[in-house]
Amino acid sequence: MKNLTHKQKDFFKNLKEKYQQRALPSYEKLKNELGYKSKNSIKQYIEVLKQENLIESADNKLYINKNQFGAYLASTSVKAGFASIMDDKIEKRISLDEILEINSPSTFVFKVSGDSMCEIGIFDGDYVIIKKTSEAKINDVVLAVVDGDFTLKTYKKDSMGYYLKPENSSYPIIRPKESLTIFGVALGITRKIK
Repeated sequence: MKNLTHKQKDFFKNLKEKYQQRALPSYEKLKNELGYKSKNSIKQYIEVLKQENLIESADNKLYINKNQFGAYLASTSVKAGFASIMDDKIEKRISLDEILEINSPSTFVFKVSGDSMCEIGIFDGDYVIIKKTSEAKINDVVLAVVDGDFTLKTYKKDSMGYYLKPENSSYPIIRPKESLTIFGVALGITRKIK
């Protein structure tokens, strides 16, 4: 980005905010949506951004380089804080979209309601990232449909068959009366610190 002019940086910032990790539209559409008068201006900006490796091509479409998204990963871990971020080395930029596969068409985010999973750190109001799949392993945290109702629980099996275990000792296990279908497996959770 050091080699870009102020106008080129502004153009890139607008592209990033508007299209994020989606494929960029045609020059004509970019011109109209970003308020430019000429397709040629758009083409020139895109060419410069391609040279700077800020835009890349895949499947005959243009995308903003995924390295331009996410937060920086520091090379040292923190225990209860740190004296100065300057003491840490920045390793690379990471994105939760990439780590948790959020951009995948088979990944969904659901808001958790209730405290039935609190003993493994999933709390009311958290967001759980679910990878849609009908297959799960024993002890996976799953989003399942039990007798027509969705629920987030740990997938278990015993001599009586498959069941769902809440991770809160105040709740009973759930055995299906008619059906238990796996919607997906939890990949991770996120929460906003208030």
